[in-house]
Amino acid sequence: MAHTLGVPTNAVMVEIRRMGGGFGGKESQPTIIAAIAALLAHQTGRPAKLRLRRDDDMIVTGKRHDFLYRYEAGFDAEGRVEGIDILMGMRSGNVADLSPGVLARALCHADNCYYLPNAIFRGYPCKTNTVSNTAFRGFGGPQGMIIIEAVLEHIARTLGRSLEDIRAVNYYGTTDRNVTPYEQVVKDNIIVELSARLRAEIDFDGMSRAVEEFNASHETLKKGLALMPVKFGISFNTPKLNQAGALVHVYTDGSVHLNHGGTEMGQGLFTKVAQVVASTFQIDLDNIKISATRTDKVPNTSATAASSGSDLNGMAALNAAEIIKGRMGDVAAGHFGVDRDKIEFRANRVYAGNESVSFSELAQMTYDERQSLSAAGYYSTPGLHWDASKLVGNPFYYFTYGVAVAEVVIDTLTGESRVLRADMLQDVGSSLNPAIDLGQIEGAFVQGQGWLTSEELVWDKTGRLLTHGPSTYKIPGSRDVPPIFNVHILEDAPNRFPTVFRSKAVGEPPLMLAISVWLAIRDAVSRIGDHRHFVNLDAPATPEAILNAVTDLQHRDAN
Repeated sequence: MAHTLGVPTNAVMVEIRRMGGGFGGKESQPTIIAAIAALLAHQTGRPAKLRLRRDDDMIVTGKRHDFLYRYEAGFDAEGRVEGIDILMGMRSGNVADLSPGVLARALCHADNCYYLPNAIFRGYPCKTNTVSNTAFRGFGGPQGMIIIEAVLEHIARTLGRSLEDIRAVNYYGTTDRNVTPYEQVVKDNIIVELSARLRAEIDFDGMSRAVEEFNASHETLKKGLALMPVKFGISFNTPKLNQAGALVHVYTDGSVHLNHGGTEMGQGLFTKVAQVVASTFQIDLDNIKISATRTDKVPNTSATAASSGSDLNGMAALNAAEIIKGRMGDVAAGHFGVDRDKIEFRANRVYAGNESVSFSELAQMTYDERQSLSAAGYYSTPGLHWDASKLVGNPFYYFTYGVAVAEVVIDTLTGESRVLRADMLQDVGSSLNPAIDLGQIEGAFVQGQGWLTSEELVWDKTGRLLTHGPSTYKIPGSRDVPPIFNVHILEDAPNRFPTVFRSKAVGEPPLMLAISVWLAIRDAVSRIGDHRHFVNLDAPATPEAILNAVTDLQHRDAN
């Protein structure tokens, strides 16, 4: 807005109370709408509001990047990858938008959970006559991971072995075979244990036998089963974005005001950061008031993206709260006549041995002692470096892991599919709020399921979008959620890297667990030919795409 009007940034104040459905496009697309409204207000001297109709919004604003892949892989008799060359062509649209960042993250996630020596990953952002594509939950990670899963399946079919066997010999190690193609060392790998644990808990082998028995007795309907492991890097690929600020005030009645640079879009960020502050002061959450994100309170904020909202803003708020707590602790020590290390904040009170005062009483004492009850907190993620020209470095602070198993059934005559069951085990470190995290995992999976099964963009030859409303663009509904839907958080697994209370990010990583649905559909199609052929199945796996894959496989099987 400042750039459009030719004014300094301090002349513009943006306030965001909350957003709905905020994953992805809201990182860059609102600038278009805001700039138009700002220009109207500037020229007319009157307030201006701009709200797009649903159809106009879907036509004008950016979409997810669709990818086209080419690959060559060399492997030994065990299926262990010895060398790989992956080319990614990305539809970017008519302007660059966030395509460079999306492509960089896709390239950095094409390894997923696998050690790939002698790797060459190349990506091309392709300019097209369609609307610009932009950020979406996962920010290129899903597009990067999906290709390596297809490559390993291709190897499995070529060798006549199970995909699980091929995965097992290619997983990253813990002491060796643990360097990524972009030269970061994987120091926190738990995917082997995570995968084995989920397989045992759901009796994956028993499920496989049940699927085989079903398929043996059904000609039209075919079931498929697939497991999807996920390793997702947490941090912005651009190091400078990994910083955050927060503002905390303690009032003399003991109430606390909190503001930080993260935006709330239904992901529970405000609640989590408030919990961090409440836990630091050891007061009830009800005592914390969270105000809307405002550029005049916390400036120069990074986007609430890259699954780092809690990591960055939580640590910034913790920093601010600890500064104030330190001042209050010094006042308490003087009041009680004890050393500072004898002061304990606990259950809305501040203790020195058997003596105590309420948190609100100490707040008043601190004010009376002319000590500031306000602090600006700051945090920057340590240990990050990235050479954008060579695409090598240490772009991620840590990795988060997850594994999912999906069971599907397809109709080989109509191409229709149904997800019958999904089981997930997600690593979130020491969860800041398990209820919120479970909701994020469930929502991410269903959102990813829609991306991979029904959400198809159709364009005419001039580049106009034809699927621009609920009647033509099918998102998942309640009836698309698997009837058996088991989601579990990995317990007793705190983050090995220092984060806010040893938690891990949860916003984006679970979306990629839904790739298990696409792999299960591929498995169902492959079973028509007893796994003799590699399946050519596009994503999204719409009924038309599934029918094309079935027809293609039947034709190859007949020949």
